[in-house]
Amino acid sequence: MPKSNAAARVRAEVIRVIGLIPKGRFTTYGSIAMHLDVTPRQVASVLSHLDPKESKALPWHRVVAAEGRVSRGMPEELAKKQSARLKKEGMKTDAKGFILNADEHFHVVGLRREIEWDRE
Repeated sequence: MPKSNAAARVRAEVIRVIGLIPKGRFTTYGSIAMHLDVTPRQVASVLSHLDPKESKALPWHRVVAAEGRVSRGMPEELAKKQSARLKKEGMKTDAKGFILNADEHFHVVGLRREIEWDRE
């Protein structure tokens, strides 16, 4: 449960943006963060706290770390699951988790938005 109204709004926006990433494409924590005017850690935190229903419904696997790679900090089993889902959508990863031909699959989230999260 988010600790504040601003945190709840950030969470909702991160989930909304991730839901818009097309099949066969990926983006990074940093791209989403820049678009929403938050930090990449805030985006990662939202993803790491998805409940099972949200995790099943949301294409979380389409969000990767900088340089187009599966996050090195992710538990190994989850990283394998992410790589398998990316592969199922036509993206291949190398042994280190980098998405091959990343430029062909990168999804541009959009320009930085000027959001004042603390406002009601």
